[in-house]
Amino acid sequence: MIKFLYVIFMNLFRAPYMIPKMRYQGKHPEKYSEQKRYNLVRHVITLAKRTGRIHTRAYGEENLPKEGGYVMYPNHQGKYDVLGIMISHREPCTFVMDENKSHTILVREFVDLCQAKRMDKNDVRQALTVINEVAHEVKEGRKYILFPEGGYEFNNKNTMGAFKPGSFKCAVKAKAPIVPVALIDSYKVFNNLSLSFGKVTTQVHFLKPLYYEDYKGLKTVEIAKLVKERIGEVLTQYGFSRP
Repeated sequence: MIKFLYVIFMNLFRAPYMIPKMRYQGKHPEKYSEQKRYNLVRHVITLAKRTGRIHTRAYGEENLPKEGGYVMYPNHQGKYDVLGIMISHREPCTFVMDENKSHTILVREFVDLCQAKRMDKNDVRQALTVINEVAHEVKEGRKYILFPEGGYEFNNKNTMGAFKPGSFKCAVKAKAPIVPVALIDSYKVFNNLSLSFGKVTTQVHFLKPLYYEDYKGLKTVEIAKLVKERIGEVLTQYGFSRP
């Protein structure tokens, strides 16, 4: 949390220029291509990484499907998770996030720039609408990040919570590839208790996807278990306990 505030403070001088620019492009997607808006998102992430001495190593980019839409399902560690994936994912992608956390400064701008989805966890009907919208857009070729844990434990030290089977419904509806993503040490950036301003290195592992033919006979409970196990295998390889 201290590093998050530090990064914000150190970039305040950019705010009068960057925030209006982000807001304008976010409000006028008809004027700016998805790629152009995504380039702006990645530029802002790069500035934050440079200021906060944050380094992210990406692995398995060759595993990403070459064509069409897909849904990435990462373990959830904190505020940096989406940023770490986006800076590692060259093609435009977007995400689904909690409605209640989506209206703070910078988060709101990121959501609008990426045309991301806000999900109200307390409104079943609205959540179902979001799932259906994501499924439709993935069918049309968009790439989404969706956290199957729903939330995260502060300073979670690379542990995982339960994966919610319902989060996989959008991929199933779209008959789209499911890409497990293993995040390591992402919590250290903005979601731990350290007062250090030193270098932080995180990892993003894009794992081999599950194509529709691989999972079409499985229930969402079984898919959730399989994806969690694959991510857990990577965490174990790096010395972290299997959940």
